Amino acid sequence: MTIDELIDDFAYLEDWEDRYRYVIELGKDLEPLADEDHSDANKVKGCVSQVWLRTDVSKGDDGTPVLHFTGDSDAHIVRGLIAIVLTLYSDRPAREIVATGPDDTFSKIGLDEHLSPQRSNGLHAMVQRIQNDAASALSDAGLAPA
Repeated sequence: MTIDELIDDFAYLEDWEDRYRYVIELGKDLEPLADEDHSDANKVKGCVSQVWLRTDVSKGDDGTPVLHFTGDSDAHIVRGLIAIVLTLYSDRPAREIVATGPDDTFSKIGLDEHLSPQRSNGLHAMVQRIQNDAASALSDAGLAPA
């Protein structure tokens, strides 16, 4: 699924209860995170619920880092939020990840208006972690964020 398809799906759902159910459904489709990846090293700081993100780095056709993320949470709604964040950032070049802010997408979906402050902070903590991992991948490859 692309981020544009996700935005369209949210636009189709008028009621926020339906949208919350959809977020939970998205979480059910997450790529599984291995038991050993539920570690302190993968835990996202700043989330009220437990959230783990694993980052795998490969090289794209042009030799620049491409990041793939898998994630999990102990909360159903947060698993869905992880799915949204991964739709926005996973399997993209590190430079794109660093340059892509989430606010426009979150606004189009309506997350900025309908999440509690704690969930919103956790969501932004996930994005910050992903963008930091992308910046580190660029640095490790001897590249500037551009």
